[in-house]
Amino acid sequence: MPRIEIYTTPWCPYCVSARRLLETKGAAFEETDVSGNPTMRATMMQRANGRHTVPQIFIGGQHIGGSDDLHALDRAGKLDPLLAA
Repeated sequence: MPRIEIYTTPWCPYCVSARRLLETKGAAFEETDVSGNPTMRATMMQRANGRHTVPQIFIGGQHIGGSDDLHALDRAGKLDPLLAA
């Protein structure tokens, strides 16, 4: 399974939704809380091409986007192949 990284904040419902989807897929992920950490948020924004909202999700180093993007990949049947790569 490729490395999965998620930048989150504790109070974000979209972060909860993204984590829940990955957990149902049995995917292990590394979570980075960017709340109150401007350095980590800047790193996230740089990696996510300027996107500043959370979550920002990376699978195998590839920027997936946010929770809506992750769910859209799943609905299109494209998430499982990414997780299996």
